[in-house]
Amino acid sequence: MQRFCLSLDLKDDPDLIAEYERWHAKGSGWAEVRANDLKAGIQDLQIYRTGNRMFMILETDDQFSFEKKAELDAHSPHVQEWERLMWTFQQPLPWAKEGEKWVLMDQIFQFEK
Repeated sequence: MQRFCLSLDLKDDPDLIAEYERWHAKGSGWAEVRANDLKAGIQDLQIYRTGNRMFMILETDDQFSFEKKAELDAHSPHVQEWERLMWTFQQPLPWAKEGEKWVLMDQIFQFEK
């Protein structure tokens, strides 16, 4: 298993944030998007929010790669439509590269047992 943590901002508008959360409420996601994630090797995906900053945890199989995920996404009209819709609520982090949405975070600490 692999774990990745990513971050992204929402537009700082309470109404847009509430609508974004409705799109992500249990039972509201698109089955085709979830199926594409599973095909890419994503086993669990969690999103947390504070203010307009979001934090995503991806747990994947060992064969997962962001390149493979991007290729699958590019060939799925449902994923493309979902991403266009979500971009109406999202905005890049100030340090994101051109065209980059979710930014991979660097782990800086792990509790030692």
